[in-house]
Amino acid sequence: MTKIKIVDARGLSCPQPVVLAKQAFESNEQVIVIVDNETALENVNRLGSKLGCEVKIEAKNGKIYEIHLMRNVDSNADQNAFVTSCAAGQCRPGPFVIVIAGDKMGRGNDELGYVLVKTFLHTVAEQAKKPDVMIFYNTGAKLTVQGSDVLDDLKKLESKGVQILVCGTCLNYFEIKDKLAVGIVSNMYDIVEIMSSAGRLFTP
Repeated sequence: MTKIKIVDARGLSCPQPVVLAKQAFESNEQVIVIVDNETALENVNRLGSKLGCEVKIEAKNGKIYEIHLMRNVDSNADQNAFVTSCAAGQCRPGPFVIVIAGDKMGRGNDELGYVLVKTFLHTVAEQAKKPDVMIFYNTGAKLTVQGSDVLDDLKKLESKGVQILVCGTCLNYFEIKDKLAVGIVSNMYDIVEIMSSAGRLFTP
C-alpha cells in the first residue's frame, strides 16, 4: 500500500511549507501539502519539480490549495548526478563553511534584511545537509548573543555537530562578549585558516 502523508501548512510563512514537504517526502511515496497562499503554492510546486516528482495541484474554496507530490522512479536523479560529479574529482575536499557577515541579509531595507537572515538560518537548521562550520563576524556576531531571535536555530545546529565560531574582535567592539550564548570565541587567524581550507564556502 502506498504511503501518503498529509502536511497541513496553512498559515505558515516561507520557507516552512517547503521544509515540511521535503521532510515528509523523505519517508513517504506520496505527500499532500495543503497551503493557503500562492507563494507557498509556487515554492512547493518548485520543490516537487526539483525532486523529480509528479505534481498535481487542486484548488479548493477560499484560496486553499492541495499539492500532490508523487515519487517517480528517477526522483533521486539530481542527487545521483551530484555524487557522480564528486566521484569524478570535481569536488574540492574540505569542510562546508557558511559565513554570516551581518545581522541582515542583502542590501536595501534593513527590516526586511533582518527577516531574511532569520529565515535563512532557520532553513539551514532544518536542512538534512548541514554545514561543518559557521562563522559569524561584524554585526553577524550580534546573532549569537543573549536576546537574539535566532538562538534556538543556532543551538540546534550546534547540537547537531556544527561548529560555530564568533569573531572575538567583533564581540569586543560591540561590547557584547559577556553575552555570548552560542558558539565559541574565535580569532582572525582561525577564521582565515578555515575559510581558506573550505571545500565549499557560502556567504548569503
